[in-house]
Amino acid sequence: MDAQAPPSRFIASHLRGALKACRGAWQLTSKLALDLALPTLCVACREPVDGEGVCAQCWAKLSFIAPPYCPRLGIPFVYDPGPDLLSMEAIANPPAYARARAAVRYDDIARTLVHALKYQDRTDLAPAMGRWMARAGRELLGEADVLVPVPLHWRRGWSRRYNQSGALARVIERQTGVKLASEALRRVRPTQQQIGLSRSQRASNVQGAFKVAPDRAAEVHGRRVVLIDDVLTTGATTDACARALLRAKAASVDVLVFARVVDTFKAPI
Repeated sequence: MDAQAPPSRFIASHLRGALKACRGAWQLTSKLALDLALPTLCVACREPVDGEGVCAQCWAKLSFIAPPYCPRLGIPFVYDPGPDLLSMEAIANPPAYARARAAVRYDDIARTLVHALKYQDRTDLAPAMGRWMARAGRELLGEADVLVPVPLHWRRGWSRRYNQSGALARVIERQTGVKLASEALRRVRPTQQQIGLSRSQRASNVQGAFKVAPDRAAEVHGRRVVLIDDVLTTGATTDACARALLRAKAASVDVLVFARVVDTFKAPI
């Protein structure tokens, strides 16, 4: 004990430490008891599962995206057209970002997983979803300098308590060792949810909504950035984010998402 510290302060410090340890032990015991009483259920079919929240049957129904796909947008092709041939979408409406990759198609089970992570506090799903993303994006991640999650506006972040894109990005950081810059990109104005909006409405909704924080600009300046999000629909949000990052002098921007919408299989050009 410090000879100059009052005995009462020393005793109070030890009491606080003991109370904190007891509180932590109680919380752990309560969680274990709850886990035993309420086993984890598959988010899709509600059957009990061991470990992460997708049963083997529903996992088998996920439509994982694998080559052949468009080298620019990652849209799957129904046949292999050969190297470097682009999809019609990539030629007709090229995005600001260089490449996009997704782990799965946005089907019913993928939608259930995304909504559970985003709206139902199922952060236990992030490890599996992040690992699948790391596998799908290994080409991009192998060349990346930094990961940047698509940010929420602070008001929405306050109500949700966490950013689902940030949760996925943290898993990918642990998987790959690529540094995470979670505060580099900010949503500087609130936007309405993109659900139900047309392509042009989505683009207008997010125009000017993102900006690299001046005090964080060094984290992306000259860096090869991989932008992380949960779903890619029309690409309006990721495109707006990519433009903000490129204005901040990022060397390049790629996009990695858990799921992407694929309307139909279209022939490449």
